[in-house]
Amino acid sequence: MGSMRVVVVAVLCAFALHAGFSVTNAQLSPTFYRETCPNLFNIVFQVIFQASLTDPRIGASLVRLHFHDCFVQGCDASVLLNNTAIIESEQDAIPNNNSIRGLDVVNNIKTAVENSCPGTVSCADILTIAAEIGSILGGGPGWLVPLGRKDSLTANRTLANQNLPPPFFNLTQLKASFAVQGLNTTDLVALSGAHTFGRAHCSTFNNRLYNFNNTGNPDPTLNTVYLATLRQICPQNATGNNLTNLDLTTPDQFDNKYYSNLQQLNGLLQSDQELFSTPAADTIPIVNSFSSNQNTFFDNFRASMIKMGNIGVLTGAEGEIRLQCNFVNGDSFGLASMTSKNSKQNMVSQS
Repeated sequence: MGSMRVVVVAVLCAFALHAGFSVTNAQLSPTFYRETCPNLFNIVFQVIFQASLTDPRIGASLVRLHFHDCFVQGCDASVLLNNTAIIESEQDAIPNNNSIRGLDVVNNIKTAVENSCPGTVSCADILTIAAEIGSILGGGPGWLVPLGRKDSLTANRTLANQNLPPPFFNLTQLKASFAVQGLNTTDLVALSGAHTFGRAHCSTFNNRLYNFNNTGNPDPTLNTVYLATLRQICPQNATGNNLTNLDLTTPDQFDNKYYSNLQQLNGLLQSDQELFSTPAADTIPIVNSFSSNQNTFFDNFRASMIKMGNIGVLTGAEGEIRLQCNFVNGDSFGLASMTSKNSKQNMVSQS
């Protein structure tokens, strides 16, 4: 009950933020929809909150979905586009295939928003708001979400395979991947803190348990007690589809325990533990700072999420406002497919 009260207070504060300020970021503004869709934040919140009642992972999944969108040709909802005759979907890229979640929730949000404010709100903005609400529902920070993005007319699977950092990257590779997006070392450490909630498949870290860097041994930076636990969850010859918590201590709560886990060598992914275990790395004092002061982490996470949300945005006459997030406007095949799918869903819901 106490945790739910905290969430309610956080949501009310977030509502106040979105209703009362007009701070801008580049060509975007938190008040972009104040006149055209004034109830937008509440609509998005209600859909995600209902989803969270049966799926405690949804908040983390929506934060990750936003990240996977922004790192591929900018924050333009390209990750939402399905395969068509003219689109090669990013959802089938190696980092996304059978991995990204929350697409159905985003579609439900879009339907609810279209019912209230037809043809007004982009899918890219919905993704951005959904990430903030995902943080809030986990007990994490809210922030003023700059809005006014347009949706892309294209996707880029090749770029998704190139730009999305895999879980086995070392620190040098991670820094380079973030630098391509205009994000610095503090952004890297702050945004990695989103791994304070959610789950990961065994396949993303199995090499650390049994054959790190083809040595035939486990990763020496992995706590041996944690190693034994993970080996029970992820047997050596299993498929790798088993799930475990990204955060060993508070898996469904957005807090700063991710950083204390790194200090104790309990980071799940290699790309996590690299932030603390790379010798003499400039990320170590940032990890220590975020571990010792949750407010400092939250402040930096807010700033980095806003910064990431501004990558490569389409505004004004660029792009479009998709009427259906999975297809560009005018894709008659895609829209017909969705109409058929929605009709079947309606029939099922009425039976």
